[in-house]
Amino acid sequence: MIKLPEAFEKRMKILLGSDFDKYIKALESEPVKGFRVNTDKISMEDFEKINIFGREKIPYVDTGYYLDFEKAGNHPYHHAGMIYIQEPGAMAPAECVDIEPGMVCLDMCAAPGGKSTQIKNKLGEKGILVSNEIISSRCRILTGNIERLGLKNCVTTCMDTKKLAKYFTDTFDYIMCDAPCSGEGMFRKEQIAIDEWSEENVKMCAQRQKEILENAVPLLKNGGYIVYATCTFSLEENEMVIDSFLSEHPDFELIEVNEKVKENTADGIFFDGCKTENIHFARRFYPHISKGEGQFMAVLHNKNENYFINSKTGTKTEKTDRIVTDFLDDVLTAYDKTNVTVYNGNPVYISPDIDIQKGSAFCCGVTIGEIRKNYIQPHHQFFMAMGKDFRRKIELTADDERTKKYLHGEEIATDCPDGWAVVTVDGCTAGGAKVSNGKAKNHYPKGLRLKNI
Repeated sequence: MIKLPEAFEKRMKILLGSDFDKYIKALESEPVKGFRVNTDKISMEDFEKINIFGREKIPYVDTGYYLDFEKAGNHPYHHAGMIYIQEPGAMAPAECVDIEPGMVCLDMCAAPGGKSTQIKNKLGEKGILVSNEIISSRCRILTGNIERLGLKNCVTTCMDTKKLAKYFTDTFDYIMCDAPCSGEGMFRKEQIAIDEWSEENVKMCAQRQKEILENAVPLLKNGGYIVYATCTFSLEENEMVIDSFLSEHPDFELIEVNEKVKENTADGIFFDGCKTENIHFARRFYPHISKGEGQFMAVLHNKNENYFINSKTGTKTEKTDRIVTDFLDDVLTAYDKTNVTVYNGNPVYISPDIDIQKGSAFCCGVTIGEIRKNYIQPHHQFFMAMGKDFRRKIELTADDERTKKYLHGEEIATDCPDGWAVVTVDGCTAGGAKVSNGKAKNHYPKGLRLKNI
């Protein structure tokens, strides 16, 4: 039985009315888990043939399922980046408005990366995603998840959201503003959220959320979209933030979410003093209405014209060392030479369609590797993102004993030709190896290796 703060219960009774008992009953049930298919790595059709994690689809996410599998994070398919484990309610904000291939998108408060990777799967090969996280340790986790999924054209930044305007003014077609909150929607899942809750913290979070949302404005192109989201229920952090924003920004409007999200959520709540007549367009995800934890989401549309998805400001491609192109010619069957550049001294692979200024990024595109004396030491990110185009592949299955050995960090036998190769699991890259005389020297990062097999 969850012991809720008395003041919180009182507030929820006012918000939910006759639905309060249903909400409490939902909190007494087990939290719901979910996962998404990483369609940058594997098609839905091919994944269906090997799916062992759960067959029940999440109704508002085309690539989402409810998770019914123990220790999915240890499975080779997870190591190969085929899936991203994510709470089902947290998937809803990125489904609120259509994200078109080729857009330039920003996730302002992105760690650990669930919404970022969900957005990137919608962008296709040409789309660009910038994911920001102010806390460096969490930014490393965010970057690691993007790396595991093998996503291209992703940039991670580590800065206060106010500083983003220095580098990315008038840049983005779409911004996800998943603001830090009091976490009321996570009470069933996280005891710490209950322990740290207070009405004072709610008010403090609301002030911070207003500032973060305000910081999104100069980053957005005319005609673009901001999706504001929290995992809390309080009016102060949700509808009141939206109402205040719209009062100060007449060039923005609150619009309806996509139908599938609307069908699985409740209306936003009108409150005394609310000036936004259509505040019900905002959505509330409740655990007694849909399978998942609490969420709030609202789509803010910039009404100004001159919205062009492909109106990107290009950056000059910095000349790379010949050793880099020789390496790429040797290991890959094909690649776009215009995507090869240097960032902060390292060779990287990223579309030149966005200007990533020196010093602005924590990680810029796909890190190809480190230039050493007369050779390239490839990065794990390079194997994961470019694996489909590798000349040499060690093709394994999930139940192959060599797969377990590889993920454990051991050398494995192979008939693959000598040179740098990727190790694939049922068609998806799990990492890299250096093959010599029938032996594949393991290059799976030590921090990612399975501890027990």
